[in-house]
Amino acid sequence: MPQLTIDIFSDPICPWCMIGKHRLDRAMRQMLDSSVTFSPSIRWHIFQLNPHMPADGMDRSAYLAMKYGGIDRAGEIYHIIAGEGLAEGIAFAFNRISRTPNTLRAHALIRLAAKIGRASEMSERLFGAYFLEGLDIGETNVLKGLAAETGLSVGDVDPYLADERIIEDLQYEDAAARGKGISGVPHFVIDDRYSLSGAAAPEVLARAMELAAQSAL
Repeated sequence: MPQLTIDIFSDPICPWCMIGKHRLDRAMRQMLDSSVTFSPSIRWHIFQLNPHMPADGMDRSAYLAMKYGGIDRAGEIYHIIAGEGLAEGIAFAFNRISRTPNTLRAHALIRLAAKIGRASEMSERLFGAYFLEGLDIGETNVLKGLAAETGLSVGDVDPYLADERIIEDLQYEDAAARGKGISGVPHFVIDDRYSLSGAAAPEVLARAMELAAQSAL
């Protein structure tokens, strides 16, 4: 089977992105069961849900009221998301989240992790830190701790997160994604052939991978 490239546009504070990653993982396991040569290349890309979020984030309750027009409406939406998460083995703990962060430096950490082939692991750890533990993943010391847990060198993390050129590059990439017509995440691009928006079912993702592999022959 030809090696496929899967591009994932995502944000660590997007619950549907965490669900989408778990569904993609299931789809890839299905593919591996049918072909032992299946070994996709995964590339993670920035997409900020809140590109104008203050650098230090904002109070979670205020954010939800602003975004959804009220806490009650937000509660209805997150109740649905929680149910979808449980179906994927994710026990979202939304009540633990006290702040909605700016995610630029979290995205920088994913980019740094990609240099050692651990972008997916870093993304999963960020999802878990935010949605399961309620950690502020916009806070530098939190990010340093998560980086160490994922095998990154803290000596590399400090200067990387402090490099404003990296942040500017990420902001440019975020704008470029929107320029391509991506308006929400997760968004998957399979081998530059098939685009899927939203947390697609594993069967849908697997079929897209199969079709992409056939087209590449």
